Amino acid sequence: MVKDWRIIAYEKKYALSTVSFWRESKEAAIGQKEIHSMTEHIYFLNHMLTKQFQVDLAVLNETPIGMIAYNEGEINQLYVHLAHQGVGIGGALLEHAKAYSCGRLKLYTFEVNKKAQQFYEGKGFKKIAFNSDNEEGLPAIEYEWIRCLSRGSEG
Repeated sequence: MVKDWRIIAYEKKYALSTVSFWRESKEAAIGQKEIHSMTEHIYFLNHMLTKQFQVDLAVLNETPIGMIAYNEGEINQLYVHLAHQGVGIGGALLEHAKAYSCGRLKLYTFEVNKKAQQFYEGKGFKKIAFNSDNEEGLPAIEYEWIRCLSRGSEG
């Protein structure tokens, strides 16, 4: 497959299209409708998430098809458009965050999201805790990735 998409820094002009695929992907992954309105979700992206995290997009012909929100130690959000899953976009966004990290990243995913668990575990993340302290009220798994320096590769 030819990679015809690229990773760019998030800009507010992409808010509506980003939140649209984000909501669809999340709803498909957890089987639960988004609890916030579209307006609230866009506000969260533009005024809260971007203040605490670097947000980057995978874009195809200037259309967002993937997004990741991360900092040196945490991935807060990672979603890929349903029509573009399974072709390496999520993995590329994850590697992008790993390269920026301090060598250790944590993230949460919902227990019902078996596809995400398989994805993260395949990318070297290990389960470290369980909780359900989230607004969806769903059990979640905390994962951690630590760069493996002894092998010279990203574990």
